Amino acid sequence: MTGLPDKRKTAYMGLLLSFALILSYVESLIPFFAGIPGMKLGLANLAVLLALYLFGGREALLLNFLRILLASLLFGNMSIFFYSMAGGIFSFFIMLFMKKTKKFSMAGVSMGGGVFHNIGQLLTAFCIVGTEGIFYYTPALLVMGVVTGGLNGIIAGQTYPRLAHNGLHGK
Repeated sequence: MTGLPDKRKTAYMGLLLSFALILSYVESLIPFFAGIPGMKLGLANLAVLLALYLFGGREALLLNFLRILLASLLFGNMSIFFYSMAGGIFSFFIMLFMKKTKKFSMAGVSMGGGVFHNIGQLLTAFCIVGTEGIFYYTPALLVMGVVTGGLNGIIAGQTYPRLAHNGLHGK
């Protein structure tokens, strides 16, 4: 972030990581079951999306990796880590690309992230299970990625100006 002292930037990154972990924990308590294994709301992605807009790609990627690693250790297991990491990588890079084009709103960027997170997880499941039947879930996961990504993007879009107003200016 331009002009932000390193100590202040580190503090904000720590707050965003804490926020992501709290959201991961809250999400682990929500009995969200739509008949599709592993389907979640993606609440922790709010922190990654905000980091992407506030600090840039490198910081958002670091935050994404740390939140997946720590949430898997604290609230999940290694299986969850691999699925989450695959989804997180796919999601992050499409969000970075979409943001750089400047053709998408924050909600649009988040929707792309939600869809590609699910694609990453489907491809991981296919590699592990080895059956094409796993792609049966694709339509529902794509729709849920758009819906949850859109909602997260709207929330992030409402939060971002308030953070920027308080001295955080995005990249």
